[in-house]
Amino acid sequence: MNKVIDIFDSTLRDGAQAEGISFSVEDKLKIVRTLDDLGVSYIEAGNPGSNPKDIEFFEKVRTISLKSAKLTAFGSTRRRDISVEEDKNVQSLIDAHTPVVAIFGKAWDFHVTKIIKTTLEENEKMVFETLSYFKKKGKEVIFDAEHFFDGYKANPEYAFRVLKAAVEGGADCLVLCDTNGGCFPSTVYDLVKKVKETFKIKVGIHAHNDCGMAVANSIMAVEAGAEHVQGTYIGFGERCGNANLSTIIPNLQIKKGLNCIPEDKLKNLTYSARKIAEISNISLSKREPYVGNSAFAHKGGMHIDGVCKASESFEHINPELVGNKRRFLMSEVSGRNTILEKIRELNPAIKKDSSETEAIINRLKQLEHQGYQFEGAESTFELVIRKQLGKYKPFFELEKFKLMTEQPTQNGSSASALIKVKVDGKSEITAAEGDGPVHALDRALRKALEVFYPELSCVYLTDFKVRVIDSQSATAAKVRVLIESTDGETSWTTVGVSTDIIEASWIALVDSIEYKLLKELEKKIKVYV
Repeated sequence: MNKVIDIFDSTLRDGAQAEGISFSVEDKLKIVRTLDDLGVSYIEAGNPGSNPKDIEFFEKVRTISLKSAKLTAFGSTRRRDISVEEDKNVQSLIDAHTPVVAIFGKAWDFHVTKIIKTTLEENEKMVFETLSYFKKKGKEVIFDAEHFFDGYKANPEYAFRVLKAAVEGGADCLVLCDTNGGCFPSTVYDLVKKVKETFKIKVGIHAHNDCGMAVANSIMAVEAGAEHVQGTYIGFGERCGNANLSTIIPNLQIKKGLNCIPEDKLKNLTYSARKIAEISNISLSKREPYVGNSAFAHKGGMHIDGVCKASESFEHINPELVGNKRRFLMSEVSGRNTILEKIRELNPAIKKDSSETEAIINRLKQLEHQGYQFEGAESTFELVIRKQLGKYKPFFELEKFKLMTEQPTQNGSSASALIKVKVDGKSEITAAEGDGPVHALDRALRKALEVFYPELSCVYLTDFKVRVIDSQSATAAKVRVLIESTDGETSWTTVGVSTDIIEASWIALVDSIEYKLLKELEKKIKVYV
C-alpha cells in the first residue's frame, strides 16, 4: 500500500490572514464543504476565541456532517504564568467541540524571551501542560512548532527541547514551521530528517512562500520522511502566501505515488481551486500549475503539432487527471492544425482538406483583417466555427437599446441603459444603472434575459480590456474589447471589434451570453440523452 500523506488545509485560518481576503461565515461553510468533498484529511477552521464571527462559525459548522475531513480548532499554548484552566483561549478550543486541536508554541528562543517575554523553561512548561490538558480531554493534538527552522539556526538544542516537551505532552504530530518563509529545500530536508530520527512520531511541515520555496520545501520535507503537509488550497496567506496544496497534492500523488486524497477525487482539483477562488473573491492565476487556465495551453505551432501527435511530447500529465483541459491558442504562431483541432471538437468527421475547413480559415482571415485576435478568446472562436458549420442559433434578438451617461451619482453610477430584447416572439424591456455605459448595458441585458434564462443570474464579468488597434486613426481608430466572464465554476473570454467602443463591447457581451447559454443547452441535451 502506498504511503499516506495527511493534507492539512489552513485556508480558513492562515488563508484568511491574506491581504484582500475577508470570509463571511457562509463563505467559510462553503469552503469546508468544498474541501471535504475533495477529500483532505484536516480542515483548520480558525481560532474559536478570536472573534464573534469565528464563534458563530464553530456553532454552525457542527451541523455539517463531514465525509472525510477532521475539523480542527487552532490556538496557542496557555499564556505565561497561568494555568490552562484559567486561560480563556484554551477553554474556547474545548468549547469548539472539534475532534482535533492544532496548538502552536514558540520554538525560537528569541521569540520566547523578546516577544512573549518569558523564560525558556516556562515556555517548555506551557507547551507540555497545554498539550497534556487536551490529550486528557480526548483530543487529537497537532503541535505547530512556530519558527522551528529559525529557532534551530539560533539555538538547536532549545528548538529540540521544545519538540521534546510537545512529545512528552502527548502530541500526535510535530509540525515544523518555516514561519518566516526564508528556508531553502536542502535545509528543510536535513532538519526534517533529523527530527524523524530523533522522535518516533508523525512529523509535518508548514511552509510559507516568502522565498518562493513553499511547495519545494513541502515536497522535500516529505522526501525526508514527513507524513503531514500543511498549506492553503490555492496558496494565499499572510505576506507572500502559504504552500499551495493544489500544486502539492498532484505533485505527491501523481508524480510520487503517495496517497493524499482519494484517487477518484483527483479530477476535482481544478474545480475545487476555481470554486474556492470564487468564494474568496479573487482571480485564480491562469498560470497556476495543474489547475490554472493556462496550465495546459499551447500556442506555438510546433508544440501544438507535437501534442496532437503525442500529448506527452509537451505535457507532463494528462490534464484530465486533475479536471483541467487542453487549450490550443489562436495566434500568429499557431498553424492550420490548431484550427482543425477546434473544428474536430464540434465535428470529428471534418478533415484538414475539407471545404468546411477552408471556409472557416477564410472567415477567420477576414475577421483578423478587421482586427480580431482570438488568442485568449476561444469562446468567440468557437462561435465563429459553429456559425460556419451551421451549428449556431441565436438565443435572443436585440430590438433596441439606449444609453445615457451623466456625472457619477452618490452611489457611483454614471450611466443607465434601456434595452429591449425578443426571445421566441416574446419581448422584454428593462433598464439598469452602472458604473459606465458598458457596465450599465451588461446589467440591463442580463436583467432582461434572466426572465427567459434564469441560469444567467450567476454570470458576471471578471475582466474588461480595451485596446486601440490603429492608433494613427486617432478618435476614429478601431478598438478591440476583450471580456472575461464567469458563472462561479468556469470562465470564458469573448472579443469584439469596432470603431465604436460601445458596439465592440456589445459584440463581446452578446458572445459571452450566447456561449454560456449554448453550454447550458449542451448540458441539458447530455442529461436527456
